Amino acid sequence: MPRSLKKGPYIDPKLIKKLSKFRAGGKDIIKTWSRRSQIAPEMVGFTLGVHNGKDFITVNISEEMVGHRLGEFSPTRKFVKHGGKMQKELEMQAKEAEKAKTASATASAAGTAAPQSGAKK
Repeated sequence: MPRSLKKGPYIDPKLIKKLSKFRAGGKDIIKTWSRRSQIAPEMVGFTLGVHNGKDFITVNISEEMVGHRLGEFSPTRKFVKHGGKMQKELEMQAKEAEKAKTASATASAAGTAAPQSGAKK
């Protein structure tokens, strides 16, 4: 359930204090652990390092992000693809087919270049 409009958006007071020390558009990355803080219009242009539980993910704040939470832009889980053995076999076949395709393309390009040089004599 969203926060009451009467209360207003939650922004960590420490984060506001850090933002006041820096200038928008600067190269400084402001580190924060406050994933629950909502992005306010005053934050646009800043670069924040949002903690994901292991390290800080760099987030450049833009106008489209206003109203969202900082945690939405710093995923905590790493997606490992689905599939297992069958998926791996399909990917290997696709790679081999692509290698064969590029090898034939380079061979045909080399084959067409040789007769042209011989014809000019």
